[in-house]
Parts: sequence; structure tokens; C-alpha cells
Amino acid sequence: MSDSTYRIQGATGEWEVVIGLEVHAQVTSQAKLFSGAATAFGAEPNSNVSLVDAAMPGMLPVPNQECIRQAVRTGLAIDAQINKWSRFDRKNYFYADLPQGYQISQLYHPIVGEGSLTIDADEKAGIAQDKVIGIERIHIEQDAGKLMHDQHPTMSYVDLNRSGVALMEIVSRPDMTSPAEAGAYVRKLRSILRYVGSCDGNMEEGSMRADVNVSVRKVGDTELGTRTETKNVNSVRFVMQVIEYEANRQVGVLEDGGSVDQETRLFDPGTGTTRTMRSKEDAHDYRYFPDPDLLPLVLEQSFVDDCKASLPELPDAKRARYTGELGLTDYNARELTAEVETFARFEQLLEETAKATGKPEAKVSTQVANWALSVAPGVMKSLGDEANPAHATAAAQAQILAMQDKGEISGGQAKEIYEIVLKTGRDPSEIAEAEGLKQVSDTGAIEAAVDDIIAANGDKVEQYKAGKDKLFGFFVGQTMKAMQGKANPAVVNQILKDKLG
Repeated sequence: MSDSTYRIQGATGEWEVVIGLEVHAQVTSQAKLFSGAATAFGAEPNSNVSLVDAAMPGMLPVPNQECIRQAVRTGLAIDAQINKWSRFDRKNYFYADLPQGYQISQLYHPIVGEGSLTIDADEKAGIAQDKVIGIERIHIEQDAGKLMHDQHPTMSYVDLNRSGVALMEIVSRPDMTSPAEAGAYVRKLRSILRYVGSCDGNMEEGSMRADVNVSVRKVGDTELGTRTETKNVNSVRFVMQVIEYEANRQVGVLEDGGSVDQETRLFDPGTGTTRTMRSKEDAHDYRYFPDPDLLPLVLEQSFVDDCKASLPELPDAKRARYTGELGLTDYNARELTAEVETFARFEQLLEETAKATGKPEAKVSTQVANWALSVAPGVMKSLGDEANPAHATAAAQAQILAMQDKGEISGGQAKEIYEIVLKTGRDPSEIAEAEGLKQVSDTGAIEAAVDDIIAANGDKVEQYKAGKDKLFGFFVGQTMKAMQGKANPAVVNQILKDKLG
């Protein structure tokens, strides 16, 4: 089913879902947003807490320039408006993991304004065509601490290591209309953040998580329905599950004559369901007001220019270059640019293979792409624990690809050699020689084998010459069998064509 026709069939007719996402991305920095405390994940509880984070009396926040820089760079990466004047506000609420009794955020004047992100067509996922998703804003704020309820039978403990860590809240427009679109949006946003280096995108560790806003309405209606917000969803799959469950739940409530409550909900991954957490607050419930301890944030144009100059080639531009300059298929280009690690390995291997073959990168790019996406991972997976990833160097793989490009080894022999490299770390050329894993391109030896096969199959020769072209494959197979699979297929084909006429 294409994305544009994603519908929920109810007893009273068809419903459509409207989705907006608020993604909280932990900013990549060594220190917190307003203090010098470390941000490393996995530290002992309450070991990365400064006096500012613990809200000791008289402590004043001081903005971390690196956090500001990363937020601006992220905004530029999604072609968003950078607001050179922004302001911090206090969001007041009381909870055990919030020592100050308020969170420093940006409600009224965020650092980044409107931008957009394009999700790619993917028929298999149910997305019929490319779609632009609007991004309303990016603001920066402090994270809260973490309550731990499993450390003591009657009490909850609090860990303030996360308190004060810088977050970017990236707020989309309600432009998504299916779980597939929302999943594609989160994947694309995560990819951009990781390219830019402003967030590591590690959803399992909580450094990127989404609040999922879902509402439903009858097909054809223009008014938005009442939405619910499901908090802190930490995987793409869970985001999609939340939407599927919430949309169907809301349709059920409405068709039973009830009304959807505007509320905050929690997702239970074990059951795939959501449950009520609290009624949804509006901005006035938090009593926002400008933070009196912080001056407005004023950016120089030179700072913004430096941020822009520091951006790497981003996923869409890289994909366009791969298809345009390197001649890769759209599928290969999309797969290779999806993750930072994938394109980095590919580009290193491409450079090494071009050197090893003496050919331009565009001439070997398809061979390298197929190897990087299919062959090499397949060999690694088949070996399991026998493989040592440290032996999978770009230089060793390029050597194998160069031998294959020159016709010295076949595709099957390339796999065999790579298996031995992964197990032992031996040199690929030495393996090819020592293990007899080289193709025979000696025309004399191949001709002798072909002559024997033709002499032994006179009836099939006559049938071939009479027009039974499919028999050519028989002669190729017999020749390869006679040569124990080591004959160069191109040489075999040419000699057979010459001799069979």
C-alpha cells in the first residue's frame, strides 16, 4: 500500500492519521550546557555533577559555546533559519530528578527557526514518492536527571549525571501521515545528525529519543483531531509501533462515541501498547518566563559563517555525487550513504582500489560498491567468531579487488581469499599463490581443454551450429569443470566462440 493511501478502516468509514515528532538529541560536547561537568555515558551515578547541576545556592549558568555551535550547525544542515538573537526561558515544574525546580529551555525565541527534511521514496516501505517534512524549530535546553526505581525495595534513587546535559529539541510540523513516513523521518534525521557530528544518534543509550504526537480524523476532514503525546520513544521501530497502536486506539474511542483526551502517554515495548501518564499541560501550566540569570544569546554573522564552513558533505549531496560522478545505482548510493560508518569505509576502499588498479574511481566504483554492500559483509557474517575484523583493512580488500579486476582471480576465489584474510591476516597475493586460488588465463591450457570437450561432444556441436544457442552454456560449464573452476571465464568464452563459430 502506498503511503498516500495509508488508512485505518473503521466501522463508520476511513480514518487518516496525522503525526508530528519532537526529537530530543543530546548534543555532542565534552561538557554540559551551563556547566563544566562531563557528559560521558555510563559513569558512576552522580559522579558527573557540578554545583550548577545540583542547583546549589548562588550558582550561575554559563552557556557552553560548543553546544551553541552544534545547534547552529544542525540548523544549517536542514536549511533552517538561524536566529542570531535568541533567549533562554525557565520552564517551571517540580520533579525529583530536576534539582532547580525548573528547566532552562527556549520557548519563545529558539536559536533555530523553520527548516525542512526530505524523506526518500521507498516502495518496499510503503512510501510512494519523496516528501518534504517541515521542521518548525530547534531549541536547546537542559536534560533532567534520572530516577531509578529498582535499586531499593521502598525508595527511588536519583542519578543527576544527565542533569544539565545539552539537548536539541527538533520539532517537526504535523506533516507525516503514516508509520512508514515517521520511521523514514527519524532515520533521515539521525543520519544528518551523525554526519554533522552534533549527536551520536545512539537511541539505545537515550542520546536520541522521540516524543510522538498522534491524532486521527475522518478522510476528507481538514481540522486536526485531538492529539496525544507519547514520551521518550527510543527506537525507530518503537516510534512506528506507537503510531500504529495510538491511531487504532483513538479510532476505537471515537467510534464508540467517546472523545480523545489530550494527554501524555508512555509506551510499553513489551506489549506494544501505550498508557496514560498525565493530562497534557499547555505552556501556561509551566509558567514560562525569561531566565534572569542569562542574557539573550546574540550570534555574530562570522560565527554562523564558520559553522556553515565546517559542515561536511551531507547525505543527499553525497548520494547525488555517487549516482552522478561515480555512476552508482540509486539503490547502492542510498545504502552507502545511510550511515556515517558505511560511506567512510566505502570511500576509503574506493580510494585504495583505484590506486591498486591504476584506474579512476568511477571505473571501479560499482565493483567496490557491490563488494562493500554484499560480498564482504556476507563473508564476515558466514565466518562469525572465526573472523577478526582487525584484518578487514581497506588495503587488503583493495588488493583482492585489484586481482579480480585484472582477471587473476574469479569472484568465488575472491571470497575464498577474503575468508582466509579474515581468519589469519595473511597477505591476499600470497594466499592466492600458496593456495592455488588463481584463475588460469593461459590460452594454451584452456584451448586444449576446449578441444577435448568439442571432440567428445560432436553431436552437441552439430546441434549448436544448427541454432541451439543455449548449448553454449553447456560447453562453458564443461570447460570450467575440466579446469577445476580455475579458468578465466572471459578467456573460456572467447575461445569457445572462436572454435564453435
